Amino acid sequence: MTLKHWLIAFAAAGLAPMAAQAQQATTPATTAPATAGPSAATANPAATPEAPATPAAGSDATGASAVAPGAAPAATFDHAVPTPGIGMPDGRMGLQDQFTPVGREASAFHDNWLLALCAAISIVVLALLVWTMIRYRRSANPTPSRTSHNTLVEVLWTLLPVLVLVAIAVPSIRLIRHQYSPPPADLTVKVIGNQWYWSYQYPDNGGFEIVSNMLKERNEVAAGTRFRTDADGPRLLAVDERLVIPAGKVVKFIVTSNDVIHSFAMPAFWTKTDANPGILNETWVKVDRPGVYFGQCSELCGARHAFMPVAVEVVTPERFAQWVATKGGTMPGATPAAADSTAATQVSPAAVSAPAPVAGATPAAPPIAPQPAAPGNTQPGVANRAPDSSTN
Repeated sequence: MTLKHWLIAFAAAGLAPMAAQAQQATTPATTAPATAGPSAATANPAATPEAPATPAAGSDATGASAVAPGAAPAATFDHAVPTPGIGMPDGRMGLQDQFTPVGREASAFHDNWLLALCAAISIVVLALLVWTMIRYRRSANPTPSRTSHNTLVEVLWTLLPVLVLVAIAVPSIRLIRHQYSPPPADLTVKVIGNQWYWSYQYPDNGGFEIVSNMLKERNEVAAGTRFRTDADGPRLLAVDERLVIPAGKVVKFIVTSNDVIHSFAMPAFWTKTDANPGILNETWVKVDRPGVYFGQCSELCGARHAFMPVAVEVVTPERFAQWVATKGGTMPGATPAAADSTAATQVSPAAVSAPAPVAGATPAAPPIAPQPAAPGNTQPGVANRAPDSSTN
């Protein structure tokens, strides 16, 4: 056989399967084999494909986010512009201004008591050192004292530190009690740390979730991509989605993580709570002043730990309800939307009442009880099948 005949034979062998597949594709899909009986169709009901549903009028079959014609567009929400020096670093040496009851109490305890006590102790210790250096220098005291015990001195250096610790402990315990004994919450927000962004869930408002990422600078993004502006916040602190809470309400934060340990920190709220994988930590805030406040992840969590900011926007309760509506959520106690009267209603067979008996009619025969199935597989959703006698 020559080379030409071999080439023709190989070409014919390659075209034959393609022709068979084309013929099979043109065969109607509804044609069933002649040997298939009713048992073949009922052996696995789940295997029987259902007819594809016809798209409803006004729907778009090309995408999941189709909107019916004439539907109102989603409402927008105008976010507030941050106030310089409020809720953000401003170069000061002390603490940021506090806007929660716990924060104000802790800030006053730090500024008015701890710092004053530290300064007083430092002055006393420094005075004792200077007096000792001058009074007991070699030239003024050539013969050192041989005193080894002094009852008064020993009582003083034991009692005074105890009094100092008590003076610190009493307000500290009161502050801890206020911080970890929260009042009943008006709103619960679940804060989830991720590498390297935050996500916030609102279980009290329909369970919707927002994802918050840091906004980059204009020269760091491609054309047409959103970048940070002064209206969003300072550099490395502005985000694309802010955590929004109502003013004057007790907000409980449930903090956790999806990967590594993070820390949800908001300096203006006196809040720093670790986000641990598999653990739910809890903290709370009550902010009376509407505005925008910034924080950061305060636990080393990987390569982009420094690019994981937190932005909280406090709004009035009315504006909070508007913001929830723009996210597709609902307010607690809100009246649900009325059901469409033109929608089809599903009626179960049990809900259909039996027809009234007709006078003089022959009563219907009682229903025949179904025969027990052959022994076999009794698992739910799996067809029963008689055991194969050939294997016994």
